Parts: sequence; C-alpha cells; structure tokens
Amino acid sequence: MPTRISRAVCLAPIVILTALAGGANYKNFDVALYSRVYETQQMKDPAWLESRWAAVSKNMKVDKIYLETHRDTVIVDQATLDQAKQFFRSKGLKVAGGITITISERNQFETYCYANPEHRALLKKVVEFTAKNFDEFILDDFFFTDCKADTDIAAKGNRTWTAFRLQQMDEAARNLILAPARAVNPKVKVVIKYPNWYDHFQNLGFNLETEPRLFDGVYTGTETRDPAGNQHLQQYHGYSIVRYFDNLKPGANFGGWVDQGGMNLPNRFEEQLWLTLFAKAPEVTIFNIGAIYSPSRTPDGTVVPDSRAAKLAGPVFERVDAFLGQMGKPIGVKTYKPFHSYGEDHLPSYLGMIGVPMDITPTFPADANTVLLTEQARFDPTIVSKIKKQLTDGKTVVITSGLLKALQGKGIEDVVELEYTGRTVATREFAVGFMGRGPKLDADILIPEIRYFTNDSWEVVSAFTSLNRASGTPILLSAKYSKGRFYVLTIPNGQGDLYRYPQNVLKAIRDVLAKDMYVRLDAPSMVSLFVYDNDKFIVESFADETVQAKIVTDKRITKLRDVESGMELTGQTFGPSTVFELPLMRGTYRVLAVK
Repeated sequence: MPTRISRAVCLAPIVILTALAGGANYKNFDVALYSRVYETQQMKDPAWLESRWAAVSKNMKVDKIYLETHRDTVIVDQATLDQAKQFFRSKGLKVAGGITITISERNQFETYCYANPEHRALLKKVVEFTAKNFDEFILDDFFFTDCKADTDIAAKGNRTWTAFRLQQMDEAARNLILAPARAVNPKVKVVIKYPNWYDHFQNLGFNLETEPRLFDGVYTGTETRDPAGNQHLQQYHGYSIVRYFDNLKPGANFGGWVDQGGMNLPNRFEEQLWLTLFAKAPEVTIFNIGAIYSPSRTPDGTVVPDSRAAKLAGPVFERVDAFLGQMGKPIGVKTYKPFHSYGEDHLPSYLGMIGVPMDITPTFPADANTVLLTEQARFDPTIVSKIKKQLTDGKTVVITSGLLKALQGKGIEDVVELEYTGRTVATREFAVGFMGRGPKLDADILIPEIRYFTNDSWEVVSAFTSLNRASGTPILLSAKYSKGRFYVLTIPNGQGDLYRYPQNVLKAIRDVLAKDMYVRLDAPSMVSLFVYDNDKFIVESFADETVQAKIVTDKRITKLRDVESGMELTGQTFGPSTVFELPLMRGTYRVLAVK
C-alpha cells in the first residue's frame, strides 16, 4: 500500500541521482511517458513494470520517463523509486521526477491550502525528497489553489480571490518549491507544467507574469480531448497554446503534454500529438504509463502486453519526424494577451479553426504590421494609445466587438465613433463588399449590433438582420485613421458560430487578418493553416466531410511542392495572387513548400 508523506520522507535517504542521457530516437523531438505516484508505487512489482514497458516499447520509441513521487498526499517509498529509476535507465531512458500537488484530485481537484501551516510543511518535505532523487522534476497541472478554507479566507482579507491567489502562489513558488529544492540539490531543474485553460489561470493563482521567470522552464498542456467536452477546447488550441507559452518563456518551453482523452473520436488522440509537434514542442509527454496499457489475449487465453495508444502514437511520431526538421519558425497573426486577462476566452483557437494562423503574445507586438486585439486587451490601461500609435505608423489594427464594448467611453471614439448598442440581433444571410450575397444559412446566428456613421467607417462584410434584408449590422467594419487602417470584427454570441460563417465571409476575414502572410486559405471553416517563416506551411482539415480548399499565395509563387511525396502543384494566377486547389479529407494534412 502507498505510504503517507510524513513516514515516506522520514525514511528517504539523502541521495542525489543524475538522469542519464536518453536515446535520441527521433531527430526533431523527444518522447516521454509520465507515471503517476500510483503507477510508480506499482513498479515494486517487476512483472507489472516489465509488462507496461513491453506494451509501450514494442509500438513506440520512448526517450524519457517522469516518475511521480507525490499525488493526493501519497508518496512512493524510496526502495520502489530506486528500483524504477534503475529499470528505466537500463532501458536507455532519461529519468526525471514529478509532483502533483493535490490533497484529493478526485474531490473536484482539491488542492493544497497555502495558508495552512501543515500543508506548507508537507509540501516542502515532498519537494526536498524529490529534489534529492532527481536533477529535474516537473509540477503537473495543479500548482494552483482552489482552497477556500477558513485559513485562506482569513489570509485573503479584503482582497479579491484573484489578487490574493496570485500573490499567494508567487510566494509559494519561491519559498515552498524553488528554495527548498535548490537547497538540497543546487543542480536541480524545476519545470512548471501549465494546463490548457490559460485564460482562467489568474483566478486560481497561476501567475504567468512572475512564474515563468522563476522556474527553469515551463511545459504545455496540449490535451484538448473532445471539443464538445466540458472545457470546450478547440482542436487548434493544442497548437496555439504551445506558441503562447513559447512567447512567455522563449527557449524554455520544454514540451507538450497529451493524455488519452478523446480516444473515442476518430483521429483525435493522434491529432493532439501532431498539433503539439507542428508548434515545434521539443518534447511530447504522454500521460500516463498506467492508462496507456491495454493488453490483448491470444486464442489460448495468454495475456499479451499491448497498448492501443502507443500503436496510434508510433506512426504519428515517425511521420512528423521525417519532415519537421525542414519547417522553419512558426508564424501567425499577432494577438495581444496582457497578463491576468480574460474575455472572449480562447478566441484565438476558434479563429485558428477558421483558417487564421495565430500567435498569442503577452507583450504588445508593436513591430507587427497587423495586430488583432480581443476583449482581453482591455486589461492594458494604455491600449487606446497603443492602437493610435500603430495606426499613425501606417499599420493595421483589428479589434473585436468585445473590445469595442469594453473601450466605449475610454478613448476609442477618438479613432472612430462607433456604438456597441447592447442589442443582440439574428442573422442568417451575409454580403461581402460589392460581391453580393453568399448562401443563406438554415438557422440564425446571434450577433451584437454595432452602429456606425456612413462613410466615416464602412462595412466590408454585412449581416442582414431582417427577413426582407431591410436592416443589418457589420461583421467586418473598416475605418481610416492617420496612415493606418482600423477594423472591427464582430464575434457571434456563441464563438462556435464563427464556423457557420459562409466561406466568402471567412475569406474576407482572413484577407484582412492574414494580409501580411505569403499564404492564406480560401476554404470552409474547420480547416487550419500552420505557417512557417521559410516558405513552408501545413494545411489540415478537421471537417467531417471532404473539403475542397484553395491555397492563396503571393503572385511570385507559381508552384508548390508536397514535402512528403515530392508531388508538384501548379496554381492559377488571379490578379495579385496565385490559387491552388487542394482536396482534404477529415483528419488529414498536407505539408507544402514554395517551389
């Protein structure tokens, strides 16, 4: 049986062990497994350990394992931990530690209470125990707090929960994690793994303003699972979140983390893996070594170690590794997310799903020719002056309807006089400029109404809001200011309704947001574009049916080459652009290079 913290820490000898270099199975990334404390404890049984390793290793190459020492106040005993470390090192793996800081994960993710002296003392002992055993360890997901015990209510005082928790967790990082770890092992590298729900981090104490500077590295939760699940994370999120965390700590975002959620959906597990790699994560961790085990039986009833997840993952890694080294740095439309901001949550992931390559940054991207600002930019008190500066420099600023609402009466009217009326209107028909109407939808989309003054600003894309088309409101609105161009993009009340915008509407949105890129999409929604700075890109379809996508490039580009097959694609020139036809089936992608 697992032992409790106090006993295990007292029995643990002071041993500093260094992880050996791993096998370098892939040229462009490493693959790791994570073992929860429950599985780590089971590694005292050699048969259990051998069977799990056999199931994984026959289908997938592995470079590293994270052995968790603590979760839910349970800690592995030293003898079992030593045995597990020795086993994996004998297989040529790098070995690191892991800690999950929960009291009871099953009790709605019950975390430690950081104003509770007993909890603080226990955590410090766990950290010291782990640092004595490993030169590297990772904090899984739960270095936040949801505690509202009497101790923390008293400590909070008159502050908001968000302000209190941000300060509390910053202090805990310094005094309960980093200082104790480095005191017992000056060589230790401590990595904080952040989960996938980044827009709500500040409310639970994850402090993205200070923590990335404190820790030796960050790690990215790219598990998006079922988009229709309770987190509503879109597939593109598994890519965009890696890029965001790269911008939080450049050069020290050590990898992406995928679990087996969503394996009931075709291709969903594999998609999570390759999207993590498209974003250039240097390592992929699969959670966890216990859940990955799915034995089969021979006709005579003999149990054969096996792993469905490893069988799916192995070919993904082989395929992506063959081309990933040829891809340059990922690039996208810059969108600004100030620290501790929220609003229009995870909107960049929805925009990614309609074919706009996104690049989220925690600092204002003044050097970008085009900037997208969502409602979250309201958390920067100087945002209006920054908008004006971009425009006077001759650049393009696109704001969302949510940010327009937030900035009303706060200076945005100096750029253009608009009114977010507060009314919600229904539409199912649209028009793009002078090009006429597109197909009518089967059901209404609810959108906010925006009022403007004719010719002071102009509708690039219109939505009709009455059956006889007698009234409407803009979907994309344009205005001039100084030497620049200012746009307002209307976001539907339900962000997922962006996917219902007709293809001609989506093209108009892409043509504005991605106008500075050498490649754009002209396709229905649920097709994504991943662009790199060396004239290479990936197009992937998440649509249920086969789609006929069009690739729109600069006129200078007349041919494309399929990086994997070598097949050549020839486009047709239309004005300043070249257009390539590209059919795509569900769950497939093409890797293309400018020829």
